[in-house]
Order: sequence, then structure tokens, then C-alpha cells
Amino acid sequence: MDDIDRKILRLLQDNARTSLKTIAENTFLSSPAVSARIEKLEKDGIISGYHAQVNPMKLGYHIIAFINLNVVPDDKPKFYAYAESVPNILECSCVTGDYSMILKVAFHSTMELDVFIGQLQKFGKTSTQIVFSTHVGPRGVDVQEN
Repeated sequence: MDDIDRKILRLLQDNARTSLKTIAENTFLSSPAVSARIEKLEKDGIISGYHAQVNPMKLGYHIIAFINLNVVPDDKPKFYAYAESVPNILECSCVTGDYSMILKVAFHSTMELDVFIGQLQKFGKTSTQIVFSTHVGPRGVDVQEN
């Protein structure tokens, strides 16, 4: 991966709908050359997808929370299957520390969140933090040269 690939990644992370023409103008390449580079970045798994960033509040999801969950190793496959089936789970990561999982969730109300936590507790102990505000939202990773 060279500096041009990094510039393409920065442009796409800023706006996944950036046109090939705009990327070409910013990288001093032809549109077909940009297209070939993007295709290679996709093939190599560096670009794993394209997504619209949606404002959960505008869709009625007024409660965003992080839930720490302690799942015993033998229950992880069952838990992962459950987590994939729940659309309110925005992210689920296996982590180090006092808890084995951290989940980012979105719900319409604290009542819905409470019911969900009750269901989640069949997998283990939980600890929940409700988000008041987010000053740095989701963003791409730094693609500067190492």
C-alpha cells in the first residue's frame, strides 16, 4: 500500500460516495486507475464495506448504551449467535478486563433497554453505561504511513 492508496482510503472514509472522478482529481490518476486500486483494496480486505452513517436519534433511538457482559468461554458460541440475531446490538467485541464482552446498543426507551438487559443476564453479569452525549463520533482509522 502506497501514499496514493492511503489518500484514496482517507477520501472514502470521509465520504464513501466520493466519485471516482473526484478521487482521480485528488490523486492525479485516471478514473480507471483509481477503480483498479479500489478493487485491489477491496480484494485485499482493506476496504471491508461501504456504509451510510445514520443518526439513531432521528430514527427514535434515544438511548445509546455500552453494556459490559461477563460470558463464560463455553457459552460464547451461543452468545455470539444470540448477539447476531438482535438488531439493537450495534457492536459486540470480546475484550480484556473484568468483563469478557462489551456491547454498544441502541433502544427507543430505557424500558426497552431494561428488558434487554434482563435477557442478556442469562449469559452473565452485566454493567451498563448510558451515553449522555458523543463528542467524537464514529470515524475511520488513521491511514498515515507507519
